[in-house]
Amino acid sequence: MTVKVKVWDLPLRLFHWSLVLAVTAAIVTGEIGGAWADWHGRAGLLVLGLLVFRLIWGFVGSTHARFASFFPTPSKVLGYLRGAWQGVGHNPLGALSVLALLTILALQVGTGLFANDDITFEGPLFHLIDKDLSDKLTGWHARIFWGLVSLLGLHIASIVFYARVKKHNLVGPMLTGHKEVPKALATPSEGHGLGRFVTASALSGVLVWTVANGLPERLINSINANAASVDAEEAEEPESAAF
Repeated sequence: MTVKVKVWDLPLRLFHWSLVLAVTAAIVTGEIGGAWADWHGRAGLLVLGLLVFRLIWGFVGSTHARFASFFPTPSKVLGYLRGAWQGVGHNPLGALSVLALLTILALQVGTGLFANDDITFEGPLFHLIDKDLSDKLTGWHARIFWGLVSLLGLHIASIVFYARVKKHNLVGPMLTGHKEVPKALATPSEGHGLGRFVTASALSGVLVWTVANGLPERLINSINANAASVDAEEAEEPESAAF
């Protein structure tokens, strides 16, 4: 006997589909380039904000959104491959896919923040490093892209495989939040809180705003200016003492 249970909370579903749109926009604008480079950067910042939100939500979200509930330990993966795993949220292979995608997106966004195209585009943190390092990170940004595309292709292929071969709809629950599961596995999902959602959203929004407005560069420049001022004052002290 199966029952319908709430698996994916609304914040997680909003994150998922927002990430789909943001990554699609980043890929399309990045491939077009030219005048769309700025929009590529904006899409990248949106991905950054979403990743920060997911990181936070992985610790404070509802039961099945938390990393601890689906982290793919070796025993879980082996159990799944042997057909002995039972669960409600991400299966161990799905969990590996999720963590791999989040990791490669973080690397893609991280390198993009420091990248440049030698023409008009510079990442918001470009001026924190020298040009040579920026060029290297730009190269890695391009290489990581193909790894990202490969993982996205594998992710989509897995969804199709589960739908066609295993007759298991993975998309539906990510739209509605509900899933049909054996009654024995129907554990309640806890931790749905508006306050947590608002806090996680605010923290991710503040981080993106900080990066987008170049505040890290201003802070470092201010620190360097203060340090230079202190050094100048210390250098003048012996001269004053001589008189």
